[in-house]
Amino acid sequence: MDSNRVHFSQAITLANTQPLKIVMGEDTQTLDEVVVTALGIKRLEKALSYNVQQVKGDDLTAVKDANFMNSLNGKVAGVNIQRSASGVGGGTRVVMRGNKSIAGQNNVLYVVDGIPIGNKADRSGDGTGFGGATSGEGIANFNPDDIESLSVLTGPSAAALYGANAANGVILINTKKGAEGVMRLNVSSSVEFANPFVMPEFQNTYGNLTGNYFSWGDKMEKPSSWEPRDFFNTGATFNNSFNLSMGTEKNQTYISASAVNSTGMVENNKYHRYNVTFRNTAKFLKDKLTLDVSASYVREFYNNMISFGTYFNPIVGAYLYPRGMNFESEKYFERYNNELGYNKQSWQPGGMGMDVQNPYWIAYRNLRPEAKDRYMLYANLKYDITEYLNVAGRTRIDNTYSESEDKRYASTISTFAGDNGRYRYSNESYKQKYADIMVNFDKQFAQIYHATVNAGVSFEEYDTKGHGYGGDLLLVPNKFTYGNVNSAVASVYETGGDSRTQNFAAFASAELSWNSALYLTLTGRADKPSQLVNSKEEWIFYPSVGLSAIVTELLPNSLRESIQPVLGYFKIRGSYTEVGSPIPFTGLTPGTITHKLENGTVAPFEYYPLSDLKAERTRSYELGIDSRWFNNTVTLGVTIYQSNTYNQLLKADMPGTSGYKYMYVQAGNVQNRGIELTLGYDQTFGDFNYNTTFTATSNKNKIKKLASNVKNPVSGELMDLSDIKLGRFRLREGGEVGALYADRRVEKNDEGYIPYTPGQTIATENTTPFKIGTVNPKWNLGWRHGFNYKGINASVMFTARIGGNVISKTQATLDRFGVSKTSADARETGYVMLGNIKMEPQDYYGTIYDLDSYYVYSATNIRLQEASIGYTLPNKWFGNVVKNVNVSVYGTNLWMIYNKAPYDPELTASTGTFGQGYDYFMLPSSRTYGFSLKFGF
Repeated sequence: MDSNRVHFSQAITLANTQPLKIVMGEDTQTLDEVVVTALGIKRLEKALSYNVQQVKGDDLTAVKDANFMNSLNGKVAGVNIQRSASGVGGGTRVVMRGNKSIAGQNNVLYVVDGIPIGNKADRSGDGTGFGGATSGEGIANFNPDDIESLSVLTGPSAAALYGANAANGVILINTKKGAEGVMRLNVSSSVEFANPFVMPEFQNTYGNLTGNYFSWGDKMEKPSSWEPRDFFNTGATFNNSFNLSMGTEKNQTYISASAVNSTGMVENNKYHRYNVTFRNTAKFLKDKLTLDVSASYVREFYNNMISFGTYFNPIVGAYLYPRGMNFESEKYFERYNNELGYNKQSWQPGGMGMDVQNPYWIAYRNLRPEAKDRYMLYANLKYDITEYLNVAGRTRIDNTYSESEDKRYASTISTFAGDNGRYRYSNESYKQKYADIMVNFDKQFAQIYHATVNAGVSFEEYDTKGHGYGGDLLLVPNKFTYGNVNSAVASVYETGGDSRTQNFAAFASAELSWNSALYLTLTGRADKPSQLVNSKEEWIFYPSVGLSAIVTELLPNSLRESIQPVLGYFKIRGSYTEVGSPIPFTGLTPGTITHKLENGTVAPFEYYPLSDLKAERTRSYELGIDSRWFNNTVTLGVTIYQSNTYNQLLKADMPGTSGYKYMYVQAGNVQNRGIELTLGYDQTFGDFNYNTTFTATSNKNKIKKLASNVKNPVSGELMDLSDIKLGRFRLREGGEVGALYADRRVEKNDEGYIPYTPGQTIATENTTPFKIGTVNPKWNLGWRHGFNYKGINASVMFTARIGGNVISKTQATLDRFGVSKTSADARETGYVMLGNIKMEPQDYYGTIYDLDSYYVYSATNIRLQEASIGYTLPNKWFGNVVKNVNVSVYGTNLWMIYNKAPYDPELTASTGTFGQGYDYFMLPSSRTYGFSLKFGF
């Protein structure tokens, strides 16, 4: 719904009867812009009591990315965007206003055409361990050329009508429709090339001793020719799309199709995606009835996606390869064995103490293909009862079916496969259903009052089910079928089945305005999520209230006119919101807990039931201003906020005799405070236009309270949950979600000295955990410049992350194996100081290998994020048949201006809450160069 009536008037005094030349004066009041907010409700931008930032679809496709969310980085305030290390097709971590939930989800909610979608992704893993791949995600497979505009709702006040997931903010996507008029065809084609951006520094002057895979040998007469950077290929991504729009006054149609075909920087890493969309909008019954329907299909294919870790990661062998050996021979990664009758892996260094394999064997003989088919159906039926009252119903079905295989050929190292190989197949379905009905009222009263009221109910359901089977091959080597799997050692895999969730909701909002200058907004929503069934509070209610005032509209006319050349628009806004989240787990309440069957046996209960399970509750305050200065050439927006999230779900182990593995305690308070700033300038000088936007975001996270003296419900013992370890993170009262801790140090003797014998490493010991940093930045900054002159358009964008820390286990491993530049420099010096002890370099790096505190780096980095230049050719060159022909070149990650970490600190191994700030053989980030061609008919 929107009310957007703009009138212009200008008083003219007739002095005589001479002919008049009338020129409309500049309207110093900026035209009322309409933005799309929660549930697809259209509202005047000046009426909003919270921060909403809009991004046009063209801004997402000027510099293309297979996952369009990466294109938002630096363009909006209040959003922290981190690209996963999986490369093309991988997921992206998007967090607004800090981590709020300890056990729950902190990534944003995505909404497409007013309807929330389940953005399924594997966010497990913390970047450590043997290995893992960051999966793709639902939002990543949308075609960015189908996006008309995108709204960023950074706070819960903006998204309160979405209920349970609103605390994390919303990315609201509005897709394109058909338009009235002649048929229009738009075509877009681009090709992009990628190379490694930030990599560790290696040495090639010291070799290895014969029979030893560590490169701690003598200095070689001739430096090794092996450079790990040479292992990577030039990745290539081809992106082609078209869309067709046509229609009459009564019926409009939109059709689009796109294809993304990519080969990664790592051998045999591939990603392909194909999108097809059909949308039709029609009016009936004298234009009172509007039907909007769409259907979309997405086909995705991945091969050998890897993000981090040592298993099935080809870069491990490439990085650690002994410098005295010939890597060229390893490219012939298999040799035919006459006795066995098949090709065997060839890899001179062996397992290297870490089960390392030939990188090319991993790429071509440890195959992990995955295919996904996604079907989306959408319908919106609206009936206008009167000019100011309508009723609308919407529904959406979104189903994804995936298949994956894991094929490990014979002679794969025995840790991963039997003598004849190993095979696993699995499939999974992820189904989403959504429906709502709304009544919308929008009416002007007495010329100075206006009311917009919306009320409705909704239903949504998410369901995941998956099955798999696999094991070592029994009879025929490399015959990857179920019938060849050794059933005696095979395993059955199941996912979902107990994870279906449903939610019923009732909601309402009201906006009351006076004289288009004062706006009061009230919302309320009640949810009944299935996760809270049989609990004492099955319903969650959350309200919000907001007030905005257009100060410049409240001033006397004479004063307003006198200041308008300097200050043309000034709005102050404030809001208070409560939202709740029913936690992501099922089976915690009485009557919903069931035993699992594992390998034919009944497993013990996992969780102790919580009869008083409550939803997490977030209370948020927000205050901000929006202003336009100097004839609207300068814009300034500032928002300050505070949110507190209560009823945190804290996990505690229970003794085996209790019959349960864990119990959850609800307590705690996590606070986030911050500021969001956007400063813009846009000025035209004749044919030349210059525009720039600066964004700055700062968020301070603090754990105000956890839990202590918690009674074990079985034994009655008291438990202390005021200090919780989660991997390399610790949660402590007064600390923050994201604080890094270490709990090991160099061992000291009884007299407090460190004993050292040359040629030996020094022992390490456990110690009281101590803080070594935080993954949370102090500031995220973005600065974009745009230039336009007679069809030439150019832009550059700089981004910066100020503050925070990261840990590099990769660097620790390179140092230990003697392949890093640091280890060579130490050998040139002859020693390394550990306190006041001179240690031999090999002893030193062998000692500190497992001590994270020695490998903490500043995450501060400044870079030239992207740049592009293009030219729109005159239509007359093509006889006005082909129109809007634009050719452009662009690049991303072009220049790392400042960075002290041995890898790109903006990369993340996992898109979950505790997967940040740790590099353990993550794939490097990429620098890309691309060429784009767009035209229409």
